[in-house]
Amino acid sequence: MSDVMLSEPVAGLAPPVAPRKRPTREAAELAVRTLIEWAGDDPDREGLVGTPDRVVRAYEEFFEGYRADPVELLGRTFEETQNYGDMVVLRDVRLESHCEHHIVPIIGKAHVAYVPSNRVVGISKLGRLIEVYSKRLQIQETLTAQIADTINEVLKPKGVAVVIEAAHMCMTTRGIRKPGVTMVTRRLTGAFETDAELKRDFLSLVSGSRETFG
Repeated sequence: MSDVMLSEPVAGLAPPVAPRKRPTREAAELAVRTLIEWAGDDPDREGLVGTPDRVVRAYEEFFEGYRADPVELLGRTFEETQNYGDMVVLRDVRLESHCEHHIVPIIGKAHVAYVPSNRVVGISKLGRLIEVYSKRLQIQETLTAQIADTINEVLKPKGVAVVIEAAHMCMTTRGIRKPGVTMVTRRLTGAFETDAELKRDFLSLVSGSRETFG
């Protein structure tokens, strides 16, 4: 089976997040301690004494997407497809992110599809691509566009479709407090924009199940 490795930067995509000088772990833990005190509690009491360390370790998991290159994830592609030319669809991919405005969870699912041109990528790579962009700070609209644009630019398919359905804790647990509200965003490119039947088939495939998040 032949495969293609991409090593050059991909034109058209936004540049990766510029590297910044990372604060020390001690500084991060001190910041959490300050927030605990600001909230009105005692960071030295038994139940909270280990919280700064636990929060920093949790943040390492929540935002590990900054340490991965999404373009590189899709770098290995396969050309031996027996001329397969229909949709490749991943449906109901669990999504956990954090909004950049309040740093609270966004919980939902993503549906991703593309129509191959002359190469495909392992489906686990698509799931990992969703995870990498999810584990960064952004808004849902940006997240949707990032996933679609990366697939489009790296694989050069005939079309890409991405739909994300998610609940935002900044809306359900604070502010106007409206639980059960789901935000839906989508980005369609190429054949998914121009071929009405293909677009309808994709949206029909991903609209079967409905779930309430948060």
